[in-house]
Amino acid sequence: MEKIILFAPLIGAIIAGFGWRIIGDVAAQWLSTGLLFLACLLSWVIFLGFDGQLYTVHILDWIQSGSLDASWAIRMDRLTAIMLIVVTTVSALVHLYSVGYMAHDSQFDENESYRPRFFAYLSLFTFAMLMLVTADNLVQMFFGWEGVGLASYLLIGFYFRKPSANAAAIKAFVVNRIGDFGFALGIMALFLLTDSIRLDDIFAAGPELAQTQLKFLWADWNAANLIAFLLFVGAMGKSAQLFLHTWLPDAMEGPTPVSALIHAATMVTAGVFLVCRMSPLFEYAPEAKMIVVFIGASTAFFAATVGLVQNDIKRVIAYSTCSQLGYMFVAAGVGMYSVAMFHLLTHAFFKAMLFLGAGSVIHGMHHEQDMRHYGGLRKKFPYTFWAMMIGTLAITGVGIPLTTIGFAGFLSKDAIVESAWAGTQGGYGFWMLVIAALFTSFYSWRLIFMTFYGKARGDKHTHENAHESPMVMLVPLGVLAIGAILSGMVWYGSFFGDHAKVNAFFGIPTHEAAAVAEEGSHSEAVPQGADAHSGEAPKGAIFMGPDNHVMDEAHEAPKWVKVSPFIAMLIGFIIALWFYIWDPSMPRKLAENQRPLYLFLLNKWYFDEIYDAIFVRPAKALGRLLWQRGDGGVIDGSINGVAMGIIPFFTRLAGRAQSGYIFTYAFAMVIGIVVLITWMSITGGAD
Repeated sequence: MEKIILFAPLIGAIIAGFGWRIIGDVAAQWLSTGLLFLACLLSWVIFLGFDGQLYTVHILDWIQSGSLDASWAIRMDRLTAIMLIVVTTVSALVHLYSVGYMAHDSQFDENESYRPRFFAYLSLFTFAMLMLVTADNLVQMFFGWEGVGLASYLLIGFYFRKPSANAAAIKAFVVNRIGDFGFALGIMALFLLTDSIRLDDIFAAGPELAQTQLKFLWADWNAANLIAFLLFVGAMGKSAQLFLHTWLPDAMEGPTPVSALIHAATMVTAGVFLVCRMSPLFEYAPEAKMIVVFIGASTAFFAATVGLVQNDIKRVIAYSTCSQLGYMFVAAGVGMYSVAMFHLLTHAFFKAMLFLGAGSVIHGMHHEQDMRHYGGLRKKFPYTFWAMMIGTLAITGVGIPLTTIGFAGFLSKDAIVESAWAGTQGGYGFWMLVIAALFTSFYSWRLIFMTFYGKARGDKHTHENAHESPMVMLVPLGVLAIGAILSGMVWYGSFFGDHAKVNAFFGIPTHEAAAVAEEGSHSEAVPQGADAHSGEAPKGAIFMGPDNHVMDEAHEAPKWVKVSPFIAMLIGFIIALWFYIWDPSMPRKLAENQRPLYLFLLNKWYFDEIYDAIFVRPAKALGRLLWQRGDGGVIDGSINGVAMGIIPFFTRLAGRAQSGYIFTYAFAMVIGIVVLITWMSITGGAD
């Protein structure tokens, strides 16, 4: 069953990419879609019937050299099971949605078979993502990691006739290579110190790495902290965290289904998955975890501020994704890996639905993406409107305070905020997330009000001919809506309940977990899953050290902490209602009165301009210097100049020797014999 899940998308990609001429365009689309639904069905069977106990499925011996053993195997535990349903569910629904969305694309001529290629890329991406999340060793994970990067490059640049799409694809590829370099260094350091790249061996070496010093660059570093930081750099690139985030908004140049698949639920969550997967290492790296919290909280705040003023409907949701990923990293940074995965799961449903809903609007509005040209579309898109309304209720965190009744984002976001309060003692991480919750509510409701309420704006003909999407695009929205409503309430206890429920769900031995949770056992309790010095890999999909009591403290948080995200949501909603329903002139007045701040946010804190000045322009200047002075001046001017003088001389000399006259050749032979006899006489060779 596990092998079918892994290889079904690959088979679909091969058939759609290379066999579509044999089976036809339409058959290639439906075959790849059907294989994804098969993988999705089997993933849910595994997830719902999984008992939490780790097992592996060997596929083949891959790389074996000395002590390096990178056998290809599927590591099946609760983390893998969660990621399987996230990846295959969203991918299957995106495949189905794409059948309608890509039916008539103005970017391509009708005689071009772009659709099979698009579905092949989607399936290839899904296979690479499954390779990543099922990896039993870091080399296999890195293979999937890079495969995801390649597929995302192909999908972002799918509209290859648009210069902006090509530029966005290259930007995503280059920025991710920066993060991937850190990931690669982390893998090399782990192999250097543990002589293995198998996850179980690395997990067992966690306590030893915490006591090891590693020389890197100019100083000695604690090995656990350094390696955890390097791995987090890789996670920052894939998950678009602050400083390596600039590729994500530009990636909206790809088709909208790509945005839903890659930049909402799958690829961008790979970094969160990596940190949670490597929890046995991060638990021994407190300084690295502090960096994770700081970057995550800063990203949540930064992206939320930028989302306040964006006008492109897809870019608003893109910055929302960036912000929500910051929430997940804060949870992982304070040691609440289960809560990070909880928000990853719920976020997959409502964010994919928001992207697909935006795609439905764009499709019906003839590819218009500027919300300033929308307005009054509620009756034109009744089903899409309610789907996006449900997604907005989920992402903003609507529910009944101090209960476990609410939309998916209400429960998972509250769990993160409470964990941040406990893990940072009510510090920077907590307050940044609360402020980000207020901004999230504002820009989410701003999107709804500008798109579906008020008067029609923009081109009159476009509005008059706006239409609801076909059923093949609406069905995925309905399925995702169910997840956005119920997933939080159904799995709240499994991810953020008491220790017994969480430990049972993630396969952590209950008797050891009870020792960790026992009051006053800070110095005597062993880590969840294994003795800290036994050399045995921790058991269970996640690992929490003996001093990690964040879950208990989060459950005991004051009521004002528990209701703070809800209050922030209400404030954001009321302000958005005031600005875009009660007094629509207010946004323009505020933007004019606060022009510098407005431009600062509209230009995304000028990160692109700063990077262009610091990195891009100097790199181009260096390239021009090496080209004009190095290649043109030195190589062409000197080396080529010398060559142009010497080579013709010897060529003319050789040409004269080949005169065609017999006496010339005879004379050359005599001269050669004289030289040979003279040389032998001088050197004594004639003796």
